Amino acid sequence: MNALHRRLATFLIFSLLLPLVASAQDGSTRTILNRADLPGAPGMEVISSILEVQPGATVPRHFHNGIESGYALEGATIQLPGKEPQLMATGAPIWNLPGIFHGGFKVIGPKPLKLYTVHVVDKSKPLFDGVERTK
Repeated sequence: MNALHRRLATFLIFSLLLPLVASAQDGSTRTILNRADLPGAPGMEVISSILEVQPGATVPRHFHNGIESGYALEGATIQLPGKEPQLMATGAPIWNLPGIFHGGFKVIGPKPLKLYTVHVVDKSKPLFDGVERTK
């Protein structure tokens, strides 16, 4: 993995994705593709989905009560508060550990961001938590 890929992966680990927090009126939509119990792990489930975030929409900082993995189906330009805009490229990986805050960015430019995600989560807890809205 080259330095650029490592930097992008690190960025994604700590600053991306919003399952089910944003709604259509926020400029984001999530389509659940599959939701199933995780065999051999009572109380755990696997959720796969597609999140589309429109230009101008903000993904609030949040964390998950389980592991999140995925990739960018269609990349877009994003911007964290006080930072320069940067491209989240098509195919960029997503990996977030339980309880680690990420997100807090705005999609800018003409194209929406489209992400495929898989969550392995505790069914007794919310999929996302600790939502912090940014301006």
